[in-house]
Amino acid sequence: MSDTQFDLVVIGSGPGGYTAAIRASQLGMKTAIVERELLGGICLNWGCIPTKALLRTAEVYHLMQHAKEYGLKAEGIAFDLEAVVKRSRDVAAKLNGGVTMLMKKNKITVVAGDGKLAGAGKVAVTKDGKAVTELQAKNIILATGARARDLPGMEADGELVWSYRHALVPKIMPKTLLVIGSGAIGIEFASFFQTLGAKVTVVEVLDRILPVEDAEISAFAAKQFQSQGMDIRVKATVKSLKKGNGNVSVTIEQGDKTDTLTVDRVISAVGIVGNVENLGLENTKIKVDRTHVVIGPYGETGEPGVYAIGDLCGPPWLAHKAGHEAVICVEKIAGQHPHPLDTSLIPGCTYCHPQIASVGLTEQAAKDKGHEVRVGRYPFMANGKAIALGDTNGFVKTVFDKKTGELLGAHMIGPEVTEMIQGYAVAKTLETTEQELMHTVFPHPTLSEMMHESVLDAYGRAINK
Repeated sequence: MSDTQFDLVVIGSGPGGYTAAIRASQLGMKTAIVERELLGGICLNWGCIPTKALLRTAEVYHLMQHAKEYGLKAEGIAFDLEAVVKRSRDVAAKLNGGVTMLMKKNKITVVAGDGKLAGAGKVAVTKDGKAVTELQAKNIILATGARARDLPGMEADGELVWSYRHALVPKIMPKTLLVIGSGAIGIEFASFFQTLGAKVTVVEVLDRILPVEDAEISAFAAKQFQSQGMDIRVKATVKSLKKGNGNVSVTIEQGDKTDTLTVDRVISAVGIVGNVENLGLENTKIKVDRTHVVIGPYGETGEPGVYAIGDLCGPPWLAHKAGHEAVICVEKIAGQHPHPLDTSLIPGCTYCHPQIASVGLTEQAAKDKGHEVRVGRYPFMANGKAIALGDTNGFVKTVFDKKTGELLGAHMIGPEVTEMIQGYAVAKTLETTEQELMHTVFPHPTLSEMMHESVLDAYGRAINK
């Protein structure tokens, strides 16, 4: 490269990295981005997007199996696993191409290789162990993301034990599957494979699945999954895996009982670790806490001129959080005055069947923080649009501060709630109270009417309940 001088160099091109690069370019910064694999990072290529493509296939397959309920006839319903996977990969490839075009449009220099801090304002780039170039910039943003955590003795091998990457491109449809961990990733894959006919067992070490969600949502979800045939085991630990010829024998400890289960495949979904290795952090003042870089309110690290964003840093580990952090970080670098990120305003979505979405505090968390609460609930089975859709399993729950009317949290389970949650996210960002929500006109017939009814219910005013 003939030109190696930049205002900003970003290492990593996931949702945080490429957003940071684009915002910097918009603000007049000469910007370079370093990527060792594919533009768009894990989310676009191996996470958020391709999993949603798979789950969409599962949703359509489920509807086809229930065609009779809609007055339709469908016979010989089946799926082609290779074609299902190909569609998912094609979706990812299309969006990867979109990010490539965005880089060109915004005149961002893309450097292929591994980026590493090499002294004040310097980034050394190598590829396959060979030096590519050295970039110089007053500001550097680390956006290298994270990877799946491996349990000792249960490491993913791509054959019998899968990480999320392997689960995205299965060569066979397992008849039996064990999923270790019941967070969003584990539950989404459990839902996908269960819908396509696998017998799925989920093992969770805590006392309920989806532990970050409101307890009522978790309990309702567990019942729905069990009604679909899923075996859910909480307060349980996988003690060992023994690989056989095409299957795995799993020893599960639950209380004082030990059970051995033989399954075709295992998916390990027990969290993530930050990609902090080989970044040159050891020669800086950057602090790492349990594999994640410690940052300030604007992404600043302990090293002057070096920032970090996204999954490399603290929770919640979500693509939209990374993108928002990116904008805040770049605008601060540019001398603007952005508001620090308020994580209580970040919605979370799980795209299982039924879908789950939430923002803000759970009922218990609100009480733990000293709030006296008002809680409203509204069931899908009382909503006209849900009845017309033929999908009435779910409810909407809202949590308010009893004294001030502040919306503390909102929690949903049911069809399309991942699209509805943004309404409550906007309301929280605007510091909306119950009065504004009550006075908002919601269109009829829509699923969103349940949001209104849930608010009304918290104050004893629900109309259709």
